Amino acid sequence: MTDIPQSPTQVQLGGGNLLSSIFNYKVGPVPLPIYAAIAAVVFGASVVGKLPADMIGGFAAIMVLGFLLGEIGARVPVLKNIGGSAILCLFVPSAMLGYQIMNQPTTDAIKAVMKTSNFLYLYIACLVTGSMLGMNRRVLIQGFLRMFVPLAIGTLAAVAAGSLAGLVFGYDMKHTFFYIVMPIIAGGIGEGILPLSLAYAEILTSEQAAMIAQLIPAALIGNVVAIVTAGVLKRYGEKHPQYSGQGLLVRSGDDNELLKEMTAEKPLDLSLMGAGLLMACTMFILGSFLSPFIGIPGPIIMILGAALLKVSKLIPARMETGAHQMYKFMTTNMTFPLLVGLGVLYVPWNDLIAAFTPAYFVICTVTVLAMVSSGWFIGKVLKMYEVEAAIVTACHSGLGGTGDVAILSACNRMGLMPFAQISTRIGGATMVVLAVFLMKMFH
Repeated sequence: MTDIPQSPTQVQLGGGNLLSSIFNYKVGPVPLPIYAAIAAVVFGASVVGKLPADMIGGFAAIMVLGFLLGEIGARVPVLKNIGGSAILCLFVPSAMLGYQIMNQPTTDAIKAVMKTSNFLYLYIACLVTGSMLGMNRRVLIQGFLRMFVPLAIGTLAAVAAGSLAGLVFGYDMKHTFFYIVMPIIAGGIGEGILPLSLAYAEILTSEQAAMIAQLIPAALIGNVVAIVTAGVLKRYGEKHPQYSGQGLLVRSGDDNELLKEMTAEKPLDLSLMGAGLLMACTMFILGSFLSPFIGIPGPIIMILGAALLKVSKLIPARMETGAHQMYKFMTTNMTFPLLVGLGVLYVPWNDLIAAFTPAYFVICTVTVLAMVSSGWFIGKVLKMYEVEAAIVTACHSGLGGTGDVAILSACNRMGLMPFAQISTRIGGATMVVLAVFLMKMFH
């Protein structure tokens, strides 16, 4: 922020320069007094029922809450070291909704921007396309080739550890596997819980709504554990840099040069950012268009398409720069607001609290930690950075795209989004198919 010129009044306030200090304190990117004025306008409009239930009102609501909660989470001791910003942005709005503190106009506005306008997928499209096209080609190829091994072994470790933990606490192993472990690694709510619940209900001739209520708490608690674990891994990597690639997944011998390339900022070009936004939208549409014909989920097609463009050098370097700059804009400004919206829409607070017994929590925690630990050790064997390998593996226990954003934002590794999406989507889809097959065999 540019320093604000001091008026004689400010100087007379004494050595503290009070007004200057207040203006220099920011909530997100906004100086505190201006943030307070904006928040008053948005809140006042919601109280009198004048907050538009569209993108304008929705963006205003999630940005006001996201900037504030992100700032608090980054400053609270201990919490700031375990992904506090992501945790607060995801769960405080959920609690506000659960305890009916958030008024209806604010809820309607947030639902409009998140659900009607599908902001989550715009965000993920920008992140996947921009991080892919901005990545070094060699890093991209090596990362994709190696990440499936820790993912597979991590999944086996999670199933084994979670099932055994269930036995220790007196749970039937079959119940633990189908209703606790599987929801955690099924790939989220839309891609995992809903198809699982539908299949379970059909096989067991019961109601899908009852199945959803049984499955969702495990997925939510598993996601919380993964977020906290990612924050702890980030902190550990800062204290022990030999284990951290600072966002780089694979050890390649010239990592210092690659890190310099990753952190080098090219001059901002607004027209290129527009081209980058168009590229991101096009890749998402391509996935949706081709999915019915080739039987692969749209997000996976989007990832593979962006990777193919990068590896084949089919688009000019300037277009790659534009997509990468759009990715940087989104991660810098919209991550915490997005998490606020996701907390309102996809984190049912009452379900989460109702399931929170010590035994249930321990089983979910053991499941996630087994997956993350195996990712760490297998990553080491495969010459991957342990911190990054463990984080990508942890994303298999995330709530789909929602969880990936929360986990990666907690550890400041948004550049790993393409690998996280593969972990969540392919890992989750595989687990759904496996769970349904086994349920038909053993019910």
